Amino acid sequence: MVSGIARPADWPGQPGCADLSSNPTLRDLSTIYVELVRGTPLLVQIFIFYFFIGTVMNLSREFAGIAALSLFTGAYVAEIIRSGVQSIARGQNEAARSLGLSAGQSMRHVVLPQALKRVLPPLAGQFISLVKDTSLVSVIAITELLKSGREVITTSFSPFEILFCVAGLYLLINLPLSKIASRLERRLAQSD
Repeated sequence: MVSGIARPADWPGQPGCADLSSNPTLRDLSTIYVELVRGTPLLVQIFIFYFFIGTVMNLSREFAGIAALSLFTGAYVAEIIRSGVQSIARGQNEAARSLGLSAGQSMRHVVLPQALKRVLPPLAGQFISLVKDTSLVSVIAITELLKSGREVITTSFSPFEILFCVAGLYLLINLPLSKIASRLERRLAQSD
């Protein structure tokens, strides 16, 4: 442990934290998944999912797009949660265990509530980023906001106006998400 930050060995076998598990196979698979997904561009993952996995498994464009976005976001969310759990001092877990809580109860009632306060801002940012990343699925012919805008541009010949409208619509979607995250963050801060 360095300056109060717990390392994976400090949290053996916690449920729901594969990267923190004492099981080397589970931990290694989790690490490979996270590093593979975070180390490759989302656009390439969408193409691989649609043209390779989608054709082999006969998946629809929509399913392939949603699955690619889900796997991509899942890797980032896993890292955010892992770092939040590891940011909680080891003594918190030890204190809960000394009070007779099991490992699962300690994680659920002591560690995760504290970690949630720390991971809320990056999680909100990740989900806002996900909304914007949906524009990338237009490359596999899924009609979403950007693709609809491009279709309107071909008939109206007004690219700047349409693209500004599309940007405004993304902003209208993301502003409420940002406000909700801010309110939740303030509410959690008041509970301290």
